[in-house]
Amino acid sequence: MDLGIHYWNFTHPDGDAAIAPHLADTAKAADDAGLALFSVMDHFFQIDQMLDAEDPMLEAYTALGFVAAHTTRIPLSTVVTGVTYRHPGLLAKTVTTLDVLSGGRAWLGLGAAWYEREHLGLGVTFPSLSERFERLEETLRICLQMWGDDDGAFEGTHYRLAETLNRPRPLGRSHPPILIGGTGERKTLRLVAKYADVWNVNVTEPDEIRHKIDVLRAHCDREGRDIRDIRVTAQGGPLDPAADPDGFLRHAEELATLGVQHIQVRVQQPDPVGFVGRVADDVLPRLRDIQPVGL
Repeated sequence: MDLGIHYWNFTHPDGDAAIAPHLADTAKAADDAGLALFSVMDHFFQIDQMLDAEDPMLEAYTALGFVAAHTTRIPLSTVVTGVTYRHPGLLAKTVTTLDVLSGGRAWLGLGAAWYEREHLGLGVTFPSLSERFERLEETLRICLQMWGDDDGAFEGTHYRLAETLNRPRPLGRSHPPILIGGTGERKTLRLVAKYADVWNVNVTEPDEIRHKIDVLRAHCDREGRDIRDIRVTAQGGPLDPAADPDGFLRHAEELATLGVQHIQVRVQQPDPVGFVGRVADDVLPRLRDIQPVGL
């Protein structure tokens, strides 16, 4: 099983001037440890269910570009970009830019968006849930077209592009891996089955994850897709791997029996570099010995 780091909390006792060095040093530590993914959340405001909305929050792709300059091998992603945040053509261009400048390490993390306060606060349109899912699918189609050989027009219900020209191309593969986050059974998991290379599960109870995987399998069958082609990742979890490595590993073993292949742990302040070091020393070697079952 693989492990990644999710950097979500930019509040530090030393103030905003400490954000950049702590982010850079944490990313370097994750890169040096051989972790499998470095992600940041993509929000305009800090999530007010977790901290205060007024707490620091960086723009995600600027942050990932900064991280790319301080690392050499670790893949980079948002977990996840709300579909309403950026026009699809510009999003494809942004992810392509990150991919080229990082040497082919960018992923596209995408979801339907949910945080209404930040939309209203900054004047970003927040359509109905059904429309956001329509926009999500059109965005996926636009990104794939821009990463493919068709530079022609795109005509959708919500987006119309006269040219899907995108140069340079992403490096080394047909397109950056597409990660879709969420567990909605009717719409999200259908889109995972149709478009995703990676599915990020944002629930932690094994029985619930098992059920969601069964739903995804049914969608894959309808799409003619082999569920084994989709990498299953779990976000967070009930235990701090640095504080309770044994408990975390027991939880990871349970997830592995369901087919989860990767856990993305939330970095802990005020010492994110030390957190990564403890996880790399106390958890990662044993985690790599856990073999997920096939889906």
